[in-house]
Amino acid sequence: MKTTGDQQLVKRINRSVLLRLLRQRGSLSRAQLAQESGLTKSTVSLLVRELIEEGWFAETGLAAAQGMGRPSTPLRLDGSRRAMVGVEIGVESLRVVGVSVTGEVLCSAEEPLADRDPAAVCREVAALVVRAQAELAARQATVSGVGIGVPGAFDEATGTIRFAPNLGWRDVAFLPLITRALADAGSPPVAVHVQNEADTAALSEYEFADGEAMDSLIFVTCGVGVGAGIVLNDRLFTGLQGMAGEIGHSILQIDGPPCSCGRKGCAETFFGARALGRDADAARGGVYLGVVLQNLWTTFNPGALVVGGPSCERYPALVRTAGDTLSAYAASAGVAAPPVRAARYGLLASAVGAAALVLHHELRPMHAPAAVGASGACAPAETSRVSLRNLPSAASH
Repeated sequence: MKTTGDQQLVKRINRSVLLRLLRQRGSLSRAQLAQESGLTKSTVSLLVRELIEEGWFAETGLAAAQGMGRPSTPLRLDGSRRAMVGVEIGVESLRVVGVSVTGEVLCSAEEPLADRDPAAVCREVAALVVRAQAELAARQATVSGVGIGVPGAFDEATGTIRFAPNLGWRDVAFLPLITRALADAGSPPVAVHVQNEADTAALSEYEFADGEAMDSLIFVTCGVGVGAGIVLNDRLFTGLQGMAGEIGHSILQIDGPPCSCGRKGCAETFFGARALGRDADAARGGVYLGVVLQNLWTTFNPGALVVGGPSCERYPALVRTAGDTLSAYAASAGVAAPPVRAARYGLLASAVGAAALVLHHELRPMHAPAAVGASGACAPAETSRVSLRNLPSAASH
């Protein structure tokens, strides 16, 4: 006999399958959802009713005939009633956004980082989050959770920021700090997810992909620090202690310039913001960035490479030079390189991706902590025949 916990997990899996089907297709009827998911029509009907009540789904209002019988009403993701809050903690500033489930930025704010002490940073973040929640509440949007991107390696198992050299942080118990700060600031109790800022930036491109079907993508963020967010096989690749993607501290030159991390010759010393500010020719930094892109490509074979961050805004030629360098390496080997493009959300990429982190967990219940949801469960023995892995995360909006 199945336990209540098993029933709730099955229900969350089935809900996530319906959500992902609708994100992929854009519009489907209840009958189509049942057919494509393998769930019974009665189960789909119950789950759809719940998802509509919670603000995830909406009926289009346009009935579509499907053979004999009554016409069916197509469903779509509701971009107006369900939202997430995303925060980017930068080295010099904080950004917060409210984002709909379809990837629309509903509100945004930015302010300088007043104090780098971890507790002070958490209090400043909490105040911004509460302000964003109020703006979303005024729009009648329900907040599903808060995502936070941090400029360092975050260990999900312990809730600890292991290494954030540009903030001077090591082994900071961040999750308890931010949870307490949010409660003290009056934030309603919601799920809180934390990840490296480059990882969240990758999710801004992956979860809100505007119809691009792929299961691998790398986002390289260029600012004071340099990092890479890596999505492989529909999941973030973060490494044992969240250290994966710390490409700013990969070595490009033995005994090269000293880096803030204590090493010498790190990539950050060649095309980090400080290095670009000292070099009159930003194109040189673009060449080094292209070398790193070439190494990421041959290591992970991603479907796309995206480059963003403050340095890309300040030095527009950086991405173009990096792409040309990658293309030259590819031509030498006689193979085609993946496309390289600028971030679609610009400087908001990490903050929008932090909001997408909430959605990322919602859509992958087998890989996320249990969350409190609506009461009731569908029959525990009935699970969707659709593989979560095989459903692209590309949104269609």
